[in-house]
Amino acid sequence: MKNLSRRARVATGAAALAVAGAAAFGTASANASAPAASPAVSVAPGATTASTHLTVDAATRAAQAALDAAEAENQRVTVAVVDRNGNPVVTLRGDGAGPQSYESAERKAFTAVSWNAPTSELAGRLAQTPNLKDIPGTLFLAGGVPVTARNAPIAGIGVAGAPSGASDEKYARAGAAALGR
Repeated sequence: MKNLSRRARVATGAAALAVAGAAAFGTASANASAPAASPAVSVAPGATTASTHLTVDAATRAAQAALDAAEAENQRVTVAVVDRNGNPVVTLRGDGAGPQSYESAERKAFTAVSWNAPTSELAGRLAQTPNLKDIPGTLFLAGGVPVTARNAPIAGIGVAGAPSGASDEKYARAGAAALGR
């Protein structure tokens, strides 16, 4: 083997140390058991709250019951179930439902759970407070109903696509009724 110059030996040694150091650093930084730089802070008792949410299974049962009620009357609708925070849990778009019905169903469900009232009732409030309709994500048309547990809203069911809001709301109520069985 050829003798390396002093300069080549120093460069080769430095490179080897750099690779070894990088490997050691990567191993240490990727080690999950290493203590965190700042420990997690535990909050005092009473500083948190808990909320009740529908399970995915219950939300799916409610949505399917609403869709079945609409299909029994030959209506093509979309059904949405949102959680207490207004986040979609399940949305079922029935065969032949219009493209606008998807967003409308979710917004009706969001509106119902946000105010813990049927959207048909809330639509009547617009006469006194017309700027309610400017709140993002809301839709003040009949077809949304809240779902409650222990007198607190835990979900909303919205239906859109039937020829009238009254029909949409009837199907949403059928979905809510399925949760009590």
